[in-house]
Amino acid sequence: MSSVIDFRDAVVVFNGFPALAEASIEVQRGEIVLLQGPNGAGKTTLLRACAGLLPIVRGEARVLGVDLSVDRQSVRPRVGLLGHANGLFADLTISENVLFWAQMVSASEAEVASILQRFGIDGKLAQQKVMQLSAGQKRRCALACLVVRRAELWLLDEPHAGLDATARDEIDAIIREACTAGATVLIASHELERARGLATRSVSVIAGRVVS
Repeated sequence: MSSVIDFRDAVVVFNGFPALAEASIEVQRGEIVLLQGPNGAGKTTLLRACAGLLPIVRGEARVLGVDLSVDRQSVRPRVGLLGHANGLFADLTISENVLFWAQMVSASEAEVASILQRFGIDGKLAQQKVMQLSAGQKRRCALACLVVRRAELWLLDEPHAGLDATARDEIDAIIREACTAGATVLIASHELERARGLATRSVSVIAGRVVS
């Protein structure tokens, strides 16, 4: 079985410095892997590299069987990245944001309605523009967009940020369900107690290197 993520001595340079320095990590389908480490260690860089957003300047890097040193574009539709920025269209409503991604994968209206309800952003709230939402509501909307896209690989950077305890539990349940259905998840988090309870294993990122 081929790995979902297979980095071998991968180097990513950002602003003239090696943000990833010969990083190696292998992740199999269905895993939930926690990336832990201090700020600036390279966790976010690793997530963005897996999403095909940063070039690999040396070493080997494959995601979903795609060689990122040759082709970073084709992997992007198959990957869902939730970073510190929610990636939403601020002048569109919650419903319009989710529908935008739903149309990309031909998701049904019933599927969209179910996702909006599950995240507690249905009804009148669904008609609110993103620019009018609280931080927690924006996070819920961003996660709903990720779910409706049916991404094969979820790349989550502090996914629980801005959410209350109930919403955090719901996010954990959704992540577990996605993995049961065949998705793979990579999480960068400082909420280690919660994330360790969710993850199937943990790795540390230190000075741009991955330490098992």
